[in-house]
Amino acid sequence: MNFTKFPRRNYLQGNTPIEFMPALTQILGGDVNLYVKRDDLLPGSAGGNKTRKLEFCIADALERGADTIITCGAVQSNHARLTASWSAKESLECHLILEERVAGSYKEDGSGNNFLFELLGVKSIAVVEGGSDMMAQMETKAEKLSAAGKKPYIIPGGASNSIGSMGYAMCAEEIMGQLNEMRLDIDHIIVPSGSAGTHAGMVVGMRGVNSNIPVSGVNVSRTKDVQEEIVYKLGGEIAEKLNLMNGIARDDIVCFDQYVGPGYSLPTDSMIEAVKLFAKSEAILLDPVYSGKTAAGLIDLVRKGHFPKNSNVLFLHTGGSPALYAYMDTFRQK
Repeated sequence: MNFTKFPRRNYLQGNTPIEFMPALTQILGGDVNLYVKRDDLLPGSAGGNKTRKLEFCIADALERGADTIITCGAVQSNHARLTASWSAKESLECHLILEERVAGSYKEDGSGNNFLFELLGVKSIAVVEGGSDMMAQMETKAEKLSAAGKKPYIIPGGASNSIGSMGYAMCAEEIMGQLNEMRLDIDHIIVPSGSAGTHAGMVVGMRGVNSNIPVSGVNVSRTKDVQEEIVYKLGGEIAEKLNLMNGIARDDIVCFDQYVGPGYSLPTDSMIEAVKLFAKSEAILLDPVYSGKTAAGLIDLVRKGHFPKNSNVLFLHTGGSPALYAYMDTFRQK
């Protein structure tokens, strides 16, 4: 795959590690070997997967002459934090539209990512009701900023368009290079599936390098049928952008929706268990919204025998641990 024809900033500092998780492997019976790709260690304020996507999105914005970035997310959005981070680094104004998907969840003086938005110098934050048309909200904001003489650029939620998602097609190449060097044969990769860019990009990338490694997503909000169609559509757009011969197959897209619980960002017992297990056994901090629920799915699939005995399974850790501090009461009650 050729990424050289697309504008890209240089935010990465080499490969993120792939680590064996021996303690967690043994806790879960020892029949499946568990590995983790540490994208929580990516650069940016407190790290996380969106840095890979923003390398492409912010480069596109700068090439188009933008001086202002607009993006959206939930009230504790890791994507919003990292967009604010790289906007600050590039001396770009950053404006956030936050969707209150759970009524009453936004607190102006809240901790976690909400506090970091303040530290990172976000120019404005607008909070809208759950279910709002977020693109329409951002376009309205862009019109107002344009009228004030600014040159705004909209980055969609999660930076999950065909531009940003190329970051995870590149990540697939990075992973295969590491696996070949480590002589590690991975049988399955588990990723979070939310705004779909990470999941779709990984599927396209793994197909592009002929890895023959299946990639499954654990949903954080939608039902299986809805999410799989979103991932498949975006995957097709990425494949077309990269001129990938034959694109991707519908069967390449697999999602598990049993771990969403009552809704996006709402805690579940299995998420709480997963966060605590990763922390106490491997000293790895997850987040309560994406990586926590994805890890809950991974743990349950291992326990249920979904993976054949002696399989090597790689968990993509997308970061987001600053959000833990907004959920302290949840963890202290368990």
